Amino acid sequence: MLTRRGLLTGAAAAAVQSLHAAPRAEVKAIEIISQQPEFYHGWPTVALRSSGELLVVCSGGREAHVCPFGRVEMIRSSDGGRSWSWPEVLMDSAIDDRDSGVYETQSGTLLVTTFTSLAYEPVLSRATNWPQERLAKWQAVNRRASEQQRKALLGTWMLRSTDGGMTWSAPFRVPVNSPHGPTGLSDGRLLYAGKQLWSPGLKVGVAESTDDGRTWRWLSDIPARSGDKVEEYHELHAVQAANGHVIVHIRNHNRENERETLQCESTDGGKTWTTPHPIGVWGLPSHLLKLRNGNLLMSYGYRRKPFGNLARISVDHGRTWSEPLVISSDAASVDVGYPSTVELADGRLITVWYELPSNSPRAVLRKAEWSVRL
Repeated sequence: MLTRRGLLTGAAAAAVQSLHAAPRAEVKAIEIISQQPEFYHGWPTVALRSSGELLVVCSGGREAHVCPFGRVEMIRSSDGGRSWSWPEVLMDSAIDDRDSGVYETQSGTLLVTTFTSLAYEPVLSRATNWPQERLAKWQAVNRRASEQQRKALLGTWMLRSTDGGMTWSAPFRVPVNSPHGPTGLSDGRLLYAGKQLWSPGLKVGVAESTDDGRTWRWLSDIPARSGDKVEEYHELHAVQAANGHVIVHIRNHNRENERETLQCESTDGGKTWTTPHPIGVWGLPSHLLKLRNGNLLMSYGYRRKPFGNLARISVDHGRTWSEPLVISSDAASVDVGYPSTVELADGRLITVWYELPSNSPRAVLRKAEWSVRL
């Protein structure tokens, strides 16, 4: 039997559901923030420091999506993203340095992540009809190191700075990689959800650090869903929700829910995980952010027309996600995405991604300033 209380409770639930289903993005401005247009810029991450400074790292100095010239670069903004510094080169190994993440720990330490790749070598081996100048450049890269040395450089790497990025440690190996790097937990630990790229078995799971990012150890595997191959899970990112649960998003290339974002959860600080499950989101990879009001925000690339970047909100600690919010929808091709987002002190959201323009062979970094309206 329906009661007045039941009717009111139902009305309240319907109102919450309506709000949950209908957020919208109010995009104030979108602009290019990368410099040096002669280079291709890819796979950035933005971080907000406790001082208010914004940092963006990316793979810069590139010729194309796959090439041997990638290096880890960083730019800074001290005015909320209105102006940016000239890029600083943090790492430039003898092979290709790709996706780059950045995170500031509770102590103010900066951690920058990347991985190295030899994916350009098959391209070079087939380059029989290239212009001589381009071929000579690519061949010169391989002269920086022997074949054995190049293979030894393959790895998943981290750099560490305790002085605001003025100086950096030498790159050191960490157990996993993901595009946007680690996250912090309320108990002071750092958790890094990712994949063992160059190790046998291609394990997917999380590593932890209990010493501010100096050292890392494997903590736990993330299980594969029945019928899935774990090697088809890629580009993870984690966040701790307001209720203490840790949420991980996974780029999925298994046949079931192919190119969708899968999600798994941990209620014990990352020691064990639920089986990955779909959340009804086509697009990837996802970057997760806990907003100051406790809601979660996921930002992800959308490589179907109209190409661009979307976001969704969860008001229930990741149990459900809103309909998509459009951050950008004017990209020229599928060579777009890897957005990450921060929330400024005044509530504005800053999202940064990479994108290949229609009028250039070199990808740029773009930044959107926006807000969510519920």
